[in-house]
Amino acid sequence: MQKIIVYGAGGHAKAVIDTIEKAGMYQIAGILDGYKPVGTTFYGYDILGDENWLSANLSTINSGIAAIGDNWTRAKVVANIKEKNPHFSFITAIHPTASIAKGAQIGHGTVVMAGCVINSDTLVGDHCVMYTQSSADHDSKLGEFVTLAPKACTGGNVSIGDYSVLSLGANVIHGRTIGEHAVIGAGSTVLTDIPAYTVAYGTPARAMRAREQGERYL
Repeated sequence: MQKIIVYGAGGHAKAVIDTIEKAGMYQIAGILDGYKPVGTTFYGYDILGDENWLSANLSTINSGIAAIGDNWTRAKVVANIKEKNPHFSFITAIHPTASIAKGAQIGHGTVVMAGCVINSDTLVGDHCVMYTQSSADHDSKLGEFVTLAPKACTGGNVSIGDYSVLSLGANVIHGRTIGEHAVIGAGSTVLTDIPAYTVAYGTPARAMRAREQGERYL
């Protein structure tokens, strides 16, 4: 079984680790994290170091996943890992209770958690997070570093730009477009297109303010 590392030691990482364990395709050799001391443990695995550990262990482990909840922070971690080891490969983790339809494609570094549904011919980009019971209906497209929070849901032919977020229980009707770096608030219903760099919420969801690139949402 292929050995991998998981970067991250927070609550999100626990859900990612559980997904990897349940899928049974990889053996987690340890955890990388920039804050926890080497030699301690997290969720049953040893903390090996931070991304610098990769440079010293190129021949040992050359693949894994960035288990960071915030989209922009996850992107920075991915960039740092690639800088330390350009040949590092990012795995895709799919929980066995997820439903992946014919024609769906899921990018590298993406995690699909318990009870998720990805329907026919939907494209999910690299390093996305689909949390518990979230779903993307047919012919939709999620960019890179996109998050669908628990029970967030899209209709068919929905497009979501890079780094954007559908928060808890948010819904998007068929055919709508959400621009990059946007955040849709919890419980919202999106009936119209939402511009990039926008925080929108409500039913129907309305643009409430502008959002800066990299602004935290968690």
